Amino acid sequence: MVMKKQNIEKAYQLARQTYAAYGVDTEQVMKQLATVAVSMHCWQGDDVGGFENAGGALGDGLAVTGNYPGKARTPDQLRADFAKALSLIPGSHRLNLHACYAEMEGKKVDRDALGIEQFKNWVAWAKTLKIGLDFNQTYFSHPKVLGGMTLTHPDKAIRQFWVEHGIRSREIGAAFGKALQNTCLTNLWIPDGMKDTPADRRGPRERLAESLDAIFARKIDRKLNVDSVEPKLFGIGAESFTPGSHEFYLGYAVSRKTLLTLDAGHYHPTEGIADKISSALCYLPEIALHVSRGVRWDSDHVVTLTDDLQAIAQEIVWGNYLGRVRIGLDYFDASINRVAAWVIGTRNMIKALLLALLAPIDTLKQAELAGDYTTRLALMEDLKMLPFGAVWDHYCAQRGVPVANAWLAEVKQYEKDVLAKR
Repeated sequence: MVMKKQNIEKAYQLARQTYAAYGVDTEQVMKQLATVAVSMHCWQGDDVGGFENAGGALGDGLAVTGNYPGKARTPDQLRADFAKALSLIPGSHRLNLHACYAEMEGKKVDRDALGIEQFKNWVAWAKTLKIGLDFNQTYFSHPKVLGGMTLTHPDKAIRQFWVEHGIRSREIGAAFGKALQNTCLTNLWIPDGMKDTPADRRGPRERLAESLDAIFARKIDRKLNVDSVEPKLFGIGAESFTPGSHEFYLGYAVSRKTLLTLDAGHYHPTEGIADKISSALCYLPEIALHVSRGVRWDSDHVVTLTDDLQAIAQEIVWGNYLGRVRIGLDYFDASINRVAAWVIGTRNMIKALLLALLAPIDTLKQAELAGDYTTRLALMEDLKMLPFGAVWDHYCAQRGVPVANAWLAEVKQYEKDVLAKR
């Protein structure tokens, strides 16, 4: 659908007046929204395949469903697909890389020996796009994930291999930050766990704490790199026990002064992460998010504009945490066009933030403090009917990206011209 410029402007001016009656300045809201950078995950573009030459098939608690044509099979293809997606999303954003996306260029380099050399092309490309890079240590799809364990493995040699990988990953993150003059977030998640009831829960957790301390022993300038640890409730093949649980990593993050990454899919299917944000930020200066959408389990569906997503955005915005929460995405859907999946999920994350910013939060809080819960509820419900869509269309036009669903035609053309020929 192509919308005429004058119609977009007319609708926006009416919406601006409507929101002004509630005490909301839409111009100021859009300026604030433009400062938010979402860290978009590279692994949506190639089904978490990566480009190293040491790994095996995807596994270790991960699964991608679907076989839509056009998957990126080379680093250049992935970079081109990401750049296309980025051109259809309002704002300035980031790319989140996994260590398995190293470029070997004919030389075999295992994960315990990775360095910035294997990511120099990513850095050069990021400079041309003027975007920041984030990083993830990769503890899956590798022969040394033995018995479903990495940093918790009882064999010290196995643990040491993965400790070294963690150390190298932090160095790469710092190199990203230095080269791009943009702080890198390096995140750590492991798939370790047990399918059935363990006899010993203490041992794996103590080994994990020891391994983490070894990884984080070297102090790195936080202007270059910040570290985060990511909990999970369960995984495929780790349904009964996960050493790196929420409680474990919350305690670790607070005591060791790292960030905590809350993944929307890493908890019980009926448990949202929105309420955890303000709780964690009472004790941590910053946290990170991996925004996903689980359907019955941690299935990493494309992010949609659900109540759960809006609750996450509301907690960030209404709690005045935009400067303390690093927002990233984490999903992988191979059943639809992968570029479209990036665009849909990221635009929805930004829409949720816009909706939260458009709320008259001071009025809502005043009513709450006064014990006037009737007004609070009535106003919250009224807000759902306000013309948010007109503000969104104006914001997209203002930022030079397609309005409404006009972006879809560009993706379809890109599929015809590029993806279908792979």
